Amino acid sequence: MAFAQKSPFAGRWDLVLTPASGTPYPQWMELTEKDGKLDGRFQPRGGAWQPFKAVSVADGHLLVTTSAATNRGPATTWDFTAAGADRLSGVEKRGETAGPQIAAVRAPALDRKMPKSWTKPVAIFNGKDLSGWEPIGNVQNSRWVARDGELVNDNPEVPGQSGPAAANIKTTQKWTDFKLHIEVNCPEHGNSGIYLRGRYEVQVEYEKVDANDKFHSIGSVYSMLAPAVELPRKPGTWESFDITLVGRWLTVVRNGVKTIDNQEIAGITGGALDSNEGEPGPFYIQGDHTGGMKYRNITIQVPKK
Repeated sequence: MAFAQKSPFAGRWDLVLTPASGTPYPQWMELTEKDGKLDGRFQPRGGAWQPFKAVSVADGHLLVTTSAATNRGPATTWDFTAAGADRLSGVEKRGETAGPQIAAVRAPALDRKMPKSWTKPVAIFNGKDLSGWEPIGNVQNSRWVARDGELVNDNPEVPGQSGPAAANIKTTQKWTDFKLHIEVNCPEHGNSGIYLRGRYEVQVEYEKVDANDKFHSIGSVYSMLAPAVELPRKPGTWESFDITLVGRWLTVVRNGVKTIDNQEIAGITGGALDSNEGEPGPFYIQGDHTGGMKYRNITIQVPKK
């Protein structure tokens, strides 16, 4: 009996898009196959993942539509061909106009066993200054300060008001697998996020109650994983996150309650620094959304060798 061969395009892919002029930026896509047909989703530069509008294969080319044509302009498509084992080469087109070049590598499985033991917690924020941290993004408008043992974002911007986006901030050191303890104080209407390895955002927010679904609310991995437990809202008070990441597998304990239990993160989230999922990465904290965010008692443990 002959069996249909699985499409070589199926699976998860880490992408780098390079404009003719400008800085390369990361994205991600996942292609699934059912009954011989491909479908899938992709992660834009920012926001939540989006479903492809169409997926087809013709003459060795993978063609995916990321946005349909409207009265404002033509469709946006990605045109890929195989570029060796587990690699694709492509171009983004808006109508017939070629845009950024796209390099894709098959995303690593990152399927590692849970370590048997961990090192003792080590502080990665000393509470006195920003040693070991650096602003990123709009660094000219960095509002991060160390004050009274707290990492504080003094950005005055609030929802609904215009103004220059403040900087994010990241660690100068990078990690692979870890246990992170971090305490957050998020004001009412606040919005921030804690990026693990600089790629996966754990959402921190107290926007309007009906502003976000469970995949975009506090404690979620933005658009990828939702907390299994909904905890009481506590804007303006200190809360704790204990986050364990081994490979792609994540456990989150918030305020002593396990809200995500060893769940797999499929791929990078919006705002990721890069798509190099097989490499270590920094922690980074969003500061470009709203001001008033505070963080403290940031410690890390790594697997014992």
